[in-house]
Amino acid sequence: MSSPVLPGAEPIDLPGGPVGVLLSHGFTGTTQSVRSWAEHLSAAGLSVLAPRLPGHGTTWQDMNATRWDDWYGELERSFDALRARCDTVFVMGLSMGGTLTLRLAEQRAAQVAGIVVVNTSLASDRKDARLAPLLSKVVPSLPGVGSDIKKEGVTELAYTRVPLKAFVSLRQAWPVVRRDLGKITCPALVFRSSVDHVVEPVSGRALLEGLGSGAAGGTVEERVLEHSYHVATLDNDAPTIFDGSLAFVRAHAPAAA
Repeated sequence: MSSPVLPGAEPIDLPGGPVGVLLSHGFTGTTQSVRSWAEHLSAAGLSVLAPRLPGHGTTWQDMNATRWDDWYGELERSFDALRARCDTVFVMGLSMGGTLTLRLAEQRAAQVAGIVVVNTSLASDRKDARLAPLLSKVVPSLPGVGSDIKKEGVTELAYTRVPLKAFVSLRQAWPVVRRDLGKITCPALVFRSSVDHVVEPVSGRALLEGLGSGAAGGTVEERVLEHSYHVATLDNDAPTIFDGSLAFVRAHAPAAA
């Protein structure tokens, strides 16, 4: 029997015009973290789809039974569904959602018009991250990483625990995605918070180095967010992300669309 979906964690489907945007939330998070982003893009006439990734938005125990290929598979299915409705599709993501966005741009390079990623996770130097494979054999979870937000009074709808088997799988995805960053050919807009208590600077460095080595090297732009922490789409710099991603779509969508 499946667990009920938490209120606010439901998938987002906002029909619009021939240009579509696929949005992905992050690890242990929900669509709540990207809902305002989705609504901003939809208000401009774009078709927006944001799936609830497997194991998310119910219980952390559910998530511990899922792996990164489950999350990626759901994003890829949603991408195909949006492509069936739209002439042009952009992909955007927060944190692990950015990791999955990169993988989609690697695997479906000819079909992704452009990507926007926010505080993408690709690596970690933290001791607990390195020990996760061992820890996962003896404990099911660790304290959560949600709601890393500078803006007062704002909380993220996310698990209060990190399911360790799922996190070990995310760690296994990082080198796979890093290895193929040079395959990305579409334009890329990268947002990175100057202070982030979840994703370390090593991820940002790996991302820019990898993108710069490939065909997308000449069309990669990084913008630093000075007033937000990790969940920047719910933080002080959210308008910068929303307006910047919309301008990015307008700049790179075919004129006919």
